[in-house]
Amino acid sequence: MAFSPITDLIKWRLKSRIAGIDLMKKEPHTSQQRVLRNLLSHLEKTDYGKKHSIHKEMSFEEYQDALPIVNYESFTPWIERTMKGEQNVIWDGPIQWFAKSSGTTNSKSKFIPVSRESLDECHLSIGKDLLAIYTSQCPQSELFDGLSLRLGGSSKINNLKDVSYSGDLSAIMIQNLPFWAEWRSTPTNDIALLEDWEEKVEKISRQVINQNITSLFGVPSWMLVLIRRVLSIHGSDSLSSIWPKLELFCHGGVSYTPYSDSFQKILPKDCQLLETYNASEGFFAIQDRLEKSGMLLMLDHGIFYEFIPLNSFNGRISKTINLEKVTEATDYVLIISTNGGLWRYILGDTIRFTSLNPYRIKLTGRTRHFINAFGEELMIETADQAISKAAKKTHAEIIDYTAAPLFMNRKENGAHQWLIEFSIEPSSYIEFAEVLDNELKNLNSDYEAKRYNNLILRMPIIIKAEKDIFHNWLKSKSKLGGQNKIPRLSNDRKNIEEILKFKLSKT
Repeated sequence: MAFSPITDLIKWRLKSRIAGIDLMKKEPHTSQQRVLRNLLSHLEKTDYGKKHSIHKEMSFEEYQDALPIVNYESFTPWIERTMKGEQNVIWDGPIQWFAKSSGTTNSKSKFIPVSRESLDECHLSIGKDLLAIYTSQCPQSELFDGLSLRLGGSSKINNLKDVSYSGDLSAIMIQNLPFWAEWRSTPTNDIALLEDWEEKVEKISRQVINQNITSLFGVPSWMLVLIRRVLSIHGSDSLSSIWPKLELFCHGGVSYTPYSDSFQKILPKDCQLLETYNASEGFFAIQDRLEKSGMLLMLDHGIFYEFIPLNSFNGRISKTINLEKVTEATDYVLIISTNGGLWRYILGDTIRFTSLNPYRIKLTGRTRHFINAFGEELMIETADQAISKAAKKTHAEIIDYTAAPLFMNRKENGAHQWLIEFSIEPSSYIEFAEVLDNELKNLNSDYEAKRYNNLILRMPIIIKAEKDIFHNWLKSKSKLGGQNKIPRLSNDRKNIEEILKFKLSKT
């Protein structure tokens, strides 16, 4: 097969990265030690480092003792000083960019510092590694003969100070893409950076419908919205007739599992899937094997990792371990120090290692998003798997969902209330609830124990959500698009009560 000169050139450049990836796999602990030493050499020159007596020859144990674990709230004063234009506060170089992040719809926005080093050595570099891994496993790929459809946030770059700017990470990335990546991407920047999400989806759909799209990059929930609009305009039920050379969908941000059946119906049969784990704070892991789950933890791109077993997590006073002491089948809270100026920062995600040689992980949830009102310890990963199986067995398709506890009262025991928006309703809601309940029991022994004889928990309560309720709820908070997402699980009823204020039909 003859490729275009540009494809040959890009593949040749990417191929050179494979040796570095292989070395990282072979020497993971050396890679992390090297990253920590480099980070310390930067930190010791900053106000934050001087306050905590940091020096570049510190051991990991000394680093643990010298610096506190922080969350965004406790680290905010240092970030705010940087946003006002002060230099050498948390990083010994200029920080011009601040990624605006709100996670799962919190009203308060976070502003994550993004240095030049974090852009070049982490976000952009790992993006290249992803393409290098893919093309090494698919040597006949025609990926670069077409365009990559990127679907990011809806926030344009905003001026904070004379030399400081904020916006979604995707907007910052667009401003800093290498020329060849920008040349092979769509939509055009004027559309990609539109703030009105609904206007943006419409304009993207009409721009890309006649283009040669060979890859998709985006959050599954929002990508599905876009693709369905493209199919509607074209009058098709599959992308094969619109983009016959579509060969890759890189997804991340939320679990793919609840959307798997929907995508399977509309993606070309030979389209490959690759999962990524990236956020405003950094790019952490990429799926490195086609058709095999588990994401390779990237250990030599300016991020030093620490881990707290979830069952002993106690916020900022927790005790961490380094990579050498992790085990499989344990959920860990992720703590990061980065070349963007974050130091021993609680990311908020929980992960589990699926392999220790090399180190591969999967996301299991969020430290704040779970249900444990009755000791059932229900995590997002389990909920996603159970609801996906319930949908499949009852011939349903799910757009989105959230769940929260119904607390005990004098008349009734507790329960989990599930608010679900369906694109195809189940053949039987009673059967759906029964299957969901049984799958949760099979996956979670704590849930099963609490469900025994309905003594603590009764059957799940399913509420059918009105069409577009989640979309409208996010829209009411100006949170459409990007990596904004519905909180799947909550340990209280704040979110679900808010959403229930919208018109619902209860089944």
